Amino acid sequence: MSTLRTALTELVGVEHPVVQTGMGWVAGPRLVAGTANAGGLGILASATMTYEELEAAVAKTKTLTDKPFGVNIRADATDAPQRIDLLIRENVRVASFALAPKQELIAKLKDAGVVVIPSIGAAKHAKKVASWGADAVIVQGGEGGGHTGPVATTLLLPSVLDAVDIPVVAAGGFYDGRGLAAALAYGAAGVAMGTRFLLTQESTVPDSVKQEYLARGLQDTTVSRKVDGMPHRVLNTELVTSLEHSGNVRGLVAAARNASKFKAMTGMKWSTLVRDGLAMKKSSDRTWQQIIMAANTPMLLKAGLVEGNTHAGVLASGQVVGLLDDLPTCKDLIDGIVADAIKRIDALGALRA
Repeated sequence: MSTLRTALTELVGVEHPVVQTGMGWVAGPRLVAGTANAGGLGILASATMTYEELEAAVAKTKTLTDKPFGVNIRADATDAPQRIDLLIRENVRVASFALAPKQELIAKLKDAGVVVIPSIGAAKHAKKVASWGADAVIVQGGEGGGHTGPVATTLLLPSVLDAVDIPVVAAGGFYDGRGLAAALAYGAAGVAMGTRFLLTQESTVPDSVKQEYLARGLQDTTVSRKVDGMPHRVLNTELVTSLEHSGNVRGLVAAARNASKFKAMTGMKWSTLVRDGLAMKKSSDRTWQQIIMAANTPMLLKAGLVEGNTHAGVLASGQVVGLLDDLPTCKDLIDGIVADAIKRIDALGALRA
């Protein structure tokens, strides 16, 4: 089949300008390898993994594919330097970050030949990481799932493209060839998708939960601050509705309980959790209440996305969920998107008099 060569495919060495985002509890070795073998860039989610689990996940992914893939790291994690050493040692192609990594971390990765692609939510943040040496950025508009901002992709994307001269990957609302063609027309180097890849055959999310997503419409997501104190786009569920109507005290009690569960699950010491909280406070403008509530997120997402308990868990989702009605393989998904994008680009060219 025909392919699209962009600054992203050249930079990373993948066949197609399509990225599968590093979704916590979702983007494991099977999904990442499925994306990579289909010619896209798959990104492992390490924020919900211990260091040992990440080490095992990287090794497993390498047994399933010999294509380039990436790992998403929490830049403010206490053990971020150790995780970066692991990426370098294992020759992982891409380091992806949900928050801006320190300048010295970017330099260390680049010196080792690792491509650095932070996710950002504003033009000023793109300019900052570009000045620090980031190779590209992923920019997610408000339509996207999980942590998201208030500005739609159609406005956020051009503002970032005008601000930097490194490759920009568009996220938030993408799921088909029309979206890829549109992003490329804006000047983006590719698209990144989360919800669309969550709803594939290689995704390990329980089938019952996938059906929950497929049953939803365009109005069936909410941007809630009650999950972890930050704007978080999730599916409407009974739990989300009750959280939205709960008081701050109830939310803090639930957060503290979930923090204790997360500590037990990961084997983290309380001192490590506190140190991570202090680092988060220093690197952002979050209140202490928001930081305590952030401990909620891993356990609430795990309950829904891993254990299939939609009553006790939270299901992160982009608005695009309302337009999805199938569970393709990663190969069928990416092949279809690229083929359709090429047709639409050709059709646009035919409009010229």
